[in-house]
Amino acid sequence: MGTVGFVGLGNMGSVLASNLVTCGHTVVVHDAVGPARAPGGAQWAPTVTEVAQRALVVVLSLPDGAASTQVAGEILAAADRLTTHVVDTSTIGLPAARRLGDELAAGGLAYVDAPVSGGVDGARARTLAVMYAGSDDACLHVEPVLAGLSDRRHRVGGRPGLAQAMKLANNFLSATALAATSEAIAFGVSEGLDMATMLEVLNGASGRSAATSDKFPNQVLTGRYASGFTNTLMAKDVDLYLRAADDGGTTTSVADVTVAVWERFAAAEPGVDFTRIYPFVAGATIQEERR
Repeated sequence: MGTVGFVGLGNMGSVLASNLVTCGHTVVVHDAVGPARAPGGAQWAPTVTEVAQRALVVVLSLPDGAASTQVAGEILAAADRLTTHVVDTSTIGLPAARRLGDELAAGGLAYVDAPVSGGVDGARARTLAVMYAGSDDACLHVEPVLAGLSDRRHRVGGRPGLAQAMKLANNFLSATALAATSEAIAFGVSEGLDMATMLEVLNGASGRSAATSDKFPNQVLTGRYASGFTNTLMAKDVDLYLRAADDGGTTTSVADVTVAVWERFAAAEPGVDFTRIYPFVAGATIQEERR
């Protein structure tokens, strides 16, 4: 496989790069803010160009489509480029993934669309879901890299964009469940129910979801609020979902409400952990009760 490049060492990217090192890959990394979060055992590169000159496969973990497009452009423009394949774990939306795939293909590079879901804890535990799409040849070539990222991988299609569709559907459901659970828990607590008791009952009943089984017990009830994923990113993801659904002509009656809630939360408290939607919603509930 040769050296693997990794660009973007945020909360998720730093763990994914570390997973590659742990699995025995030679990894060269770059991040726009410097080497502070480079994992032990990885080699630092001061520029994206140097990553492209040293790595056959480059993995991206970036905040949005604009960042992915910029980095891909730097890879394409690199003199003496060694890179042949780009794996993008970022959530960038369908149009951006399709456009990026076309641009990279025109420059002789294969592109695998591979967003991830499961949080930073899931990345550390190697239970992160990697959803990927690309040509047969491209997916086969990067399989050792995908295997280095996580033990749970799902090929969902043969062209870039399909993995984005899968990820956006997943995050829409996650965002909706967390917002709705926050309202339900706030209601119960306001009536005198104990949060831990509510979660125990819900997790044995039909109201169970990842919000009740994971986010609330591990982040809200404990007061940690440290999932490693921000409300700003979730607001971006559900907006991408809504745009894609509008473009595809599918119904968005629930999505309209979900996006509005997350946009209000992100505007009020930009950049906080997305599990803090509970105190945000609970505060709104208290205000409504006082009116």
